[in-house]
Amino acid sequence: MKSQDIGLLLKLVSLRGREGHDHDTHAGKGARALPDDWRDWALDDLDIDRHREGLPGLDGDQLLSRYSVRALAEQTGISKSQVSLSLQRCLEVGLIRKARSTGVPRANGRALFNFIVHGVRYVFPAKPGEITRGIATTFAAPVLEGQLYSSGELPMVWPDARGNSKGQAIEPLFKSVPFAVRRDPELYAMLALVDAIRIGHPRESKLAAERLAEYLE
Repeated sequence: MKSQDIGLLLKLVSLRGREGHDHDTHAGKGARALPDDWRDWALDDLDIDRHREGLPGLDGDQLLSRYSVRALAEQTGISKSQVSLSLQRCLEVGLIRKARSTGVPRANGRALFNFIVHGVRYVFPAKPGEITRGIATTFAAPVLEGQLYSSGELPMVWPDARGNSKGQAIEPLFKSVPFAVRRDPELYAMLALVDAIRIGHPRESKLAAERLAEYLE
């Protein structure tokens, strides 16, 4: 398994939430986790994505197109070849299942949650690095901001030239994380929670896991 597989699985969770787009869905939670007036990066045209559109009412072919290798690559910044390989790996180990009615790939939320909570800190650990500019993650991100986070501590950031925050660098779970999160507030929230778990501090990991369960349940 590669670290980008987790990012792709979380993207599938985000897309699934938008199929029933209202304030109680996963997508609604993501929007609340990233308010409309909050951006930790300089915007450009590529960031004005269709991520706020729900997906209800699409026919089978239209829905499949939103989950195609090409569409997933465009939304995550992961290459088409790597998206294809990632989908195959996750299907083989049961982290993805095909929906019977539509054939679209669905993340196995319970299995994904268990892997993230119990394995990600060992398989894909994270350690704060040098001071740099980037996009806020872990407890500096909106999904966890102000919770178990001291005002005297430096925030943790994904290094990014367009980022607005200055803090300790955290290597993103996969290379294109900054690109992907600028286009999807729910994915941003989930990846920030995963980072809090990757860091491995018990209290922080526990709180992040509780919040992540709300998305993957």
